[in-house]
Amino acid sequence: MSKNLKLKAARAERDMTQKALADAAGVSRQTINAIEQGEYNPTIKLCLTICRVLGKTLDELFWEDEEDETL
Repeated sequence: MSKNLKLKAARAERDMTQKALADAAGVSRQTINAIEQGEYNPTIKLCLTICRVLGKTLDELFWEDEEDETL
């Protein structure tokens, strides 16, 4: 699993810290960090919550482009 730079960029656009996003999404800061580092695969429910908080779609934040995938 690759790092989620899209999530980090979207959070930065909103000038949100990991803690602020975590609080808004109802999870720990460590969970947000793990998602951004590619160490944790969030549930679809959490993905949707994060998207709602950041005003983004699932595709914008969590869909991996084909060229991003390694076989």
